Amino acid sequence: MTPLVDPSLNRRKLRLALRHARENAGLTQREAARNVEWSQSKLIRVETGTVGVSVSDLRALLALYRVDHPDRVAELEQAARGSKGPSWWSSFHDVVTPQFAQYLGYEGAATSLHTYHPIVVPGHLQTKRYAEALLAPRGLDPERLERVVTLRMKRRERMFDNPGGPACVFLLDEAAVRRQIGGPEVQSEQLRQLLDLGEREEIAVRVLPFEAGAHYSTLGSFVLLGFPDDDDLLYLEHAAGSMTGGEDLDLLARYQECFQTIEEAALSESDSADLISRIQQDLGVR
Repeated sequence: MTPLVDPSLNRRKLRLALRHARENAGLTQREAARNVEWSQSKLIRVETGTVGVSVSDLRALLALYRVDHPDRVAELEQAARGSKGPSWWSSFHDVVTPQFAQYLGYEGAATSLHTYHPIVVPGHLQTKRYAEALLAPRGLDPERLERVVTLRMKRRERMFDNPGGPACVFLLDEAAVRRQIGGPEVQSEQLRQLLDLGEREEIAVRVLPFEAGAHYSTLGSFVLLGFPDDDDLLYLEHAAGSMTGGEDLDLLARYQECFQTIEEAALSESDSADLISRIQQDLGVR
């Protein structure tokens, strides 16, 4: 059975198509909204993929933009029908911020994911026990902690256990693989998972050794998402989280250059696996 397409992916498809169609028609957002008797904020929400689009609203926009090829209209109408409804993370609304929900929508559509973490193993790669130990000092009540961990595990499963996932490069600082989160047994299990995931063709796990010294991003982690049909996106991971794409090309370019610099200084995949294996052995867990 073909898996259902997440509504966020259909919203993204419509966002790109409708923005490009409006620009090709030579209309501003204000002009387009006025012509179909919408508020400008409604059009903005559609063009940012925040909301779905009804088929009748879609037809009004396509008529305005003079998009009339039957196959293209049918394709977008199908996307509009699939743009409504909850995304896979909607049931976790109590632990997902609007900003992170928007990021998850982009992540699900990305064809590549490049990330650097200087302190701990990133959420994409964490085991359940590692995630629980990492979150424990935050003082969350047990139910909320379990919800966050479950979300993290479901996200990992969707990314790595389904066909068509993004090609991933994870650059981890040596501190991230040496820092014992949850004690030797939990850390050993986590390192074993890094080794197992690193053996997959679509996943590269590499370590930036201590000897590499200072670099641009010694103060924080970041994610770069790549798309074949849209601008790349930068997600800076901190308490509130922040994203930038085509609206801040200078910042995006700086982090793309930063990632390339770190990648050049990092150990190869093979040498990284050897280092992780030695660290795991030193933990003395059988």
